[in-house]
Amino acid sequence: MSEEPVLLCDDSGGVRTLTLNRPHRRNAIDEELWRALRDALTDAGNDRSVRALVLTGAGGAFCSGADISGGLSAAHPMYRMRTLSEVTVLLHELPVPTLARVSGVAVGAGWNLALGCDLVVATPQARFSQIFARRGLSLDCGGSWLLPRLVGLQQAKRLALLAETIDAEEARSLNLVTWVVSAEEIDDFVARLAARLVAGAPVALAQNKALLNEGADRTLRDALANEARAQAVNFATADVPEAYSAFKEKRAPLFTGRWAVPNSRPSHRPEGSTCGKQ
Repeated sequence: MSEEPVLLCDDSGGVRTLTLNRPHRRNAIDEELWRALRDALTDAGNDRSVRALVLTGAGGAFCSGADISGGLSAAHPMYRMRTLSEVTVLLHELPVPTLARVSGVAVGAGWNLALGCDLVVATPQARFSQIFARRGLSLDCGGSWLLPRLVGLQQAKRLALLAETIDAEEARSLNLVTWVVSAEEIDDFVARLAARLVAGAPVALAQNKALLNEGADRTLRDALANEARAQAVNFATADVPEAYSAFKEKRAPLFTGRWAVPNSRPSHRPEGSTCGKQ
């Protein structure tokens, strides 16, 4: 175990920031860091005070992928991949909006972790690569699912088969980066963006994220059924009447996600029933 935590966690104003903290390895992820990520994402998903999550890296890099500096592990790859897969699913299904703040390299599993976030903010100096083929490996951390949905099959094949390194502007043109912001401005930009997400209706944002994630694999009828279910959940919160009141009063709404269905006890016997009557 290292003396410094491999993953830093900071909470501020409803925003939880997770910082990959192995700068000497450009934040390459070893087994300890995979486990720390899994535990931190599980905790974030269960903590109702967390309204948005930022994922970033320390020391001027985002993440250079899985750490292969120690050679091949003696453990069977299935066991190693299990934790990686858990992290990928937890990030994808986290019920709060997620932001990747990328500077320096985002390579291999590191890039796919960024792509697993809902929004990606990068500096012009950021560099990206699906480097797996150069290591004799295939895509992991959800890359085979994410890339075709984000860039189309042909561009996904180009990135995976050639393992090219692209810059932030090209990544943005391919819809792999949401914004490119200067290194001097990125912290303020991410903080403002996260604050906007925190101010949003938490239940509605969670529903929107799930609907969009699920919609990629569903028919129109499936999507409509899911949307109807989601709206029923939204109308059961205090956020909908709060939004209507705020609009009428020309003020900013204060969203809480609070459940607002009256807690009335149903009668054991339906009204008008003669069951049990003598």
